[in-house]
Amino acid sequence: MPLEIRPAEPAELPDVADLCVAAYAPFLTGEGHYVAVLRDVARRASEAELLIAVEPDGEVLGTVTFVPDGGALGEIAGSDEAEFRMLAVGPAAQGRGVGTALLRRVLDDSRRGGKLGVVCSSLPVMRAAHRIYEHVGFERVPGRDWSPRPGVELLAFAISFDSRGVT
Repeated sequence: MPLEIRPAEPAELPDVADLCVAAYAPFLTGEGHYVAVLRDVARRASEAELLIAVEPDGEVLGTVTFVPDGGALGEIAGSDEAEFRMLAVGPAAQGRGVGTALLRRVLDDSRRGGKLGVVCSSLPVMRAAHRIYEHVGFERVPGRDWSPRPGVELLAFAISFDSRGVT
């Protein structure tokens, strides 16, 4: 499947918002306020890099918010690390390698940017995402697990680069 991974264009932001909500819907039990966060793609595009995976016909299949240098959207990255958030693949495109392709773009851009690694946080129930992370070399880092608010526990994952690429 030929995919193009690139920054989202302003006209695509509503589709990206809908895709994020659809992808996260199974995990939003009791998290209705997070729908507004997922829909706020304009903020993410202005404060980080909002990447999308599109098919040749322009259909948006997935997205990730790449936070290469911290800022308002950085959560757990150190100064020598990049971070990504809200990796989302539309339900119809799940299982087709879209998430992996987006994640590899984040890793490649991070290496090119001189970062020593990449980190992310994830809900414990997002096991399919965890498998993607582990497939490309991320490892669980329990010492960096955290809670943004009571009742929400996030697991930390990290990958480190060495001169060959990944350690």
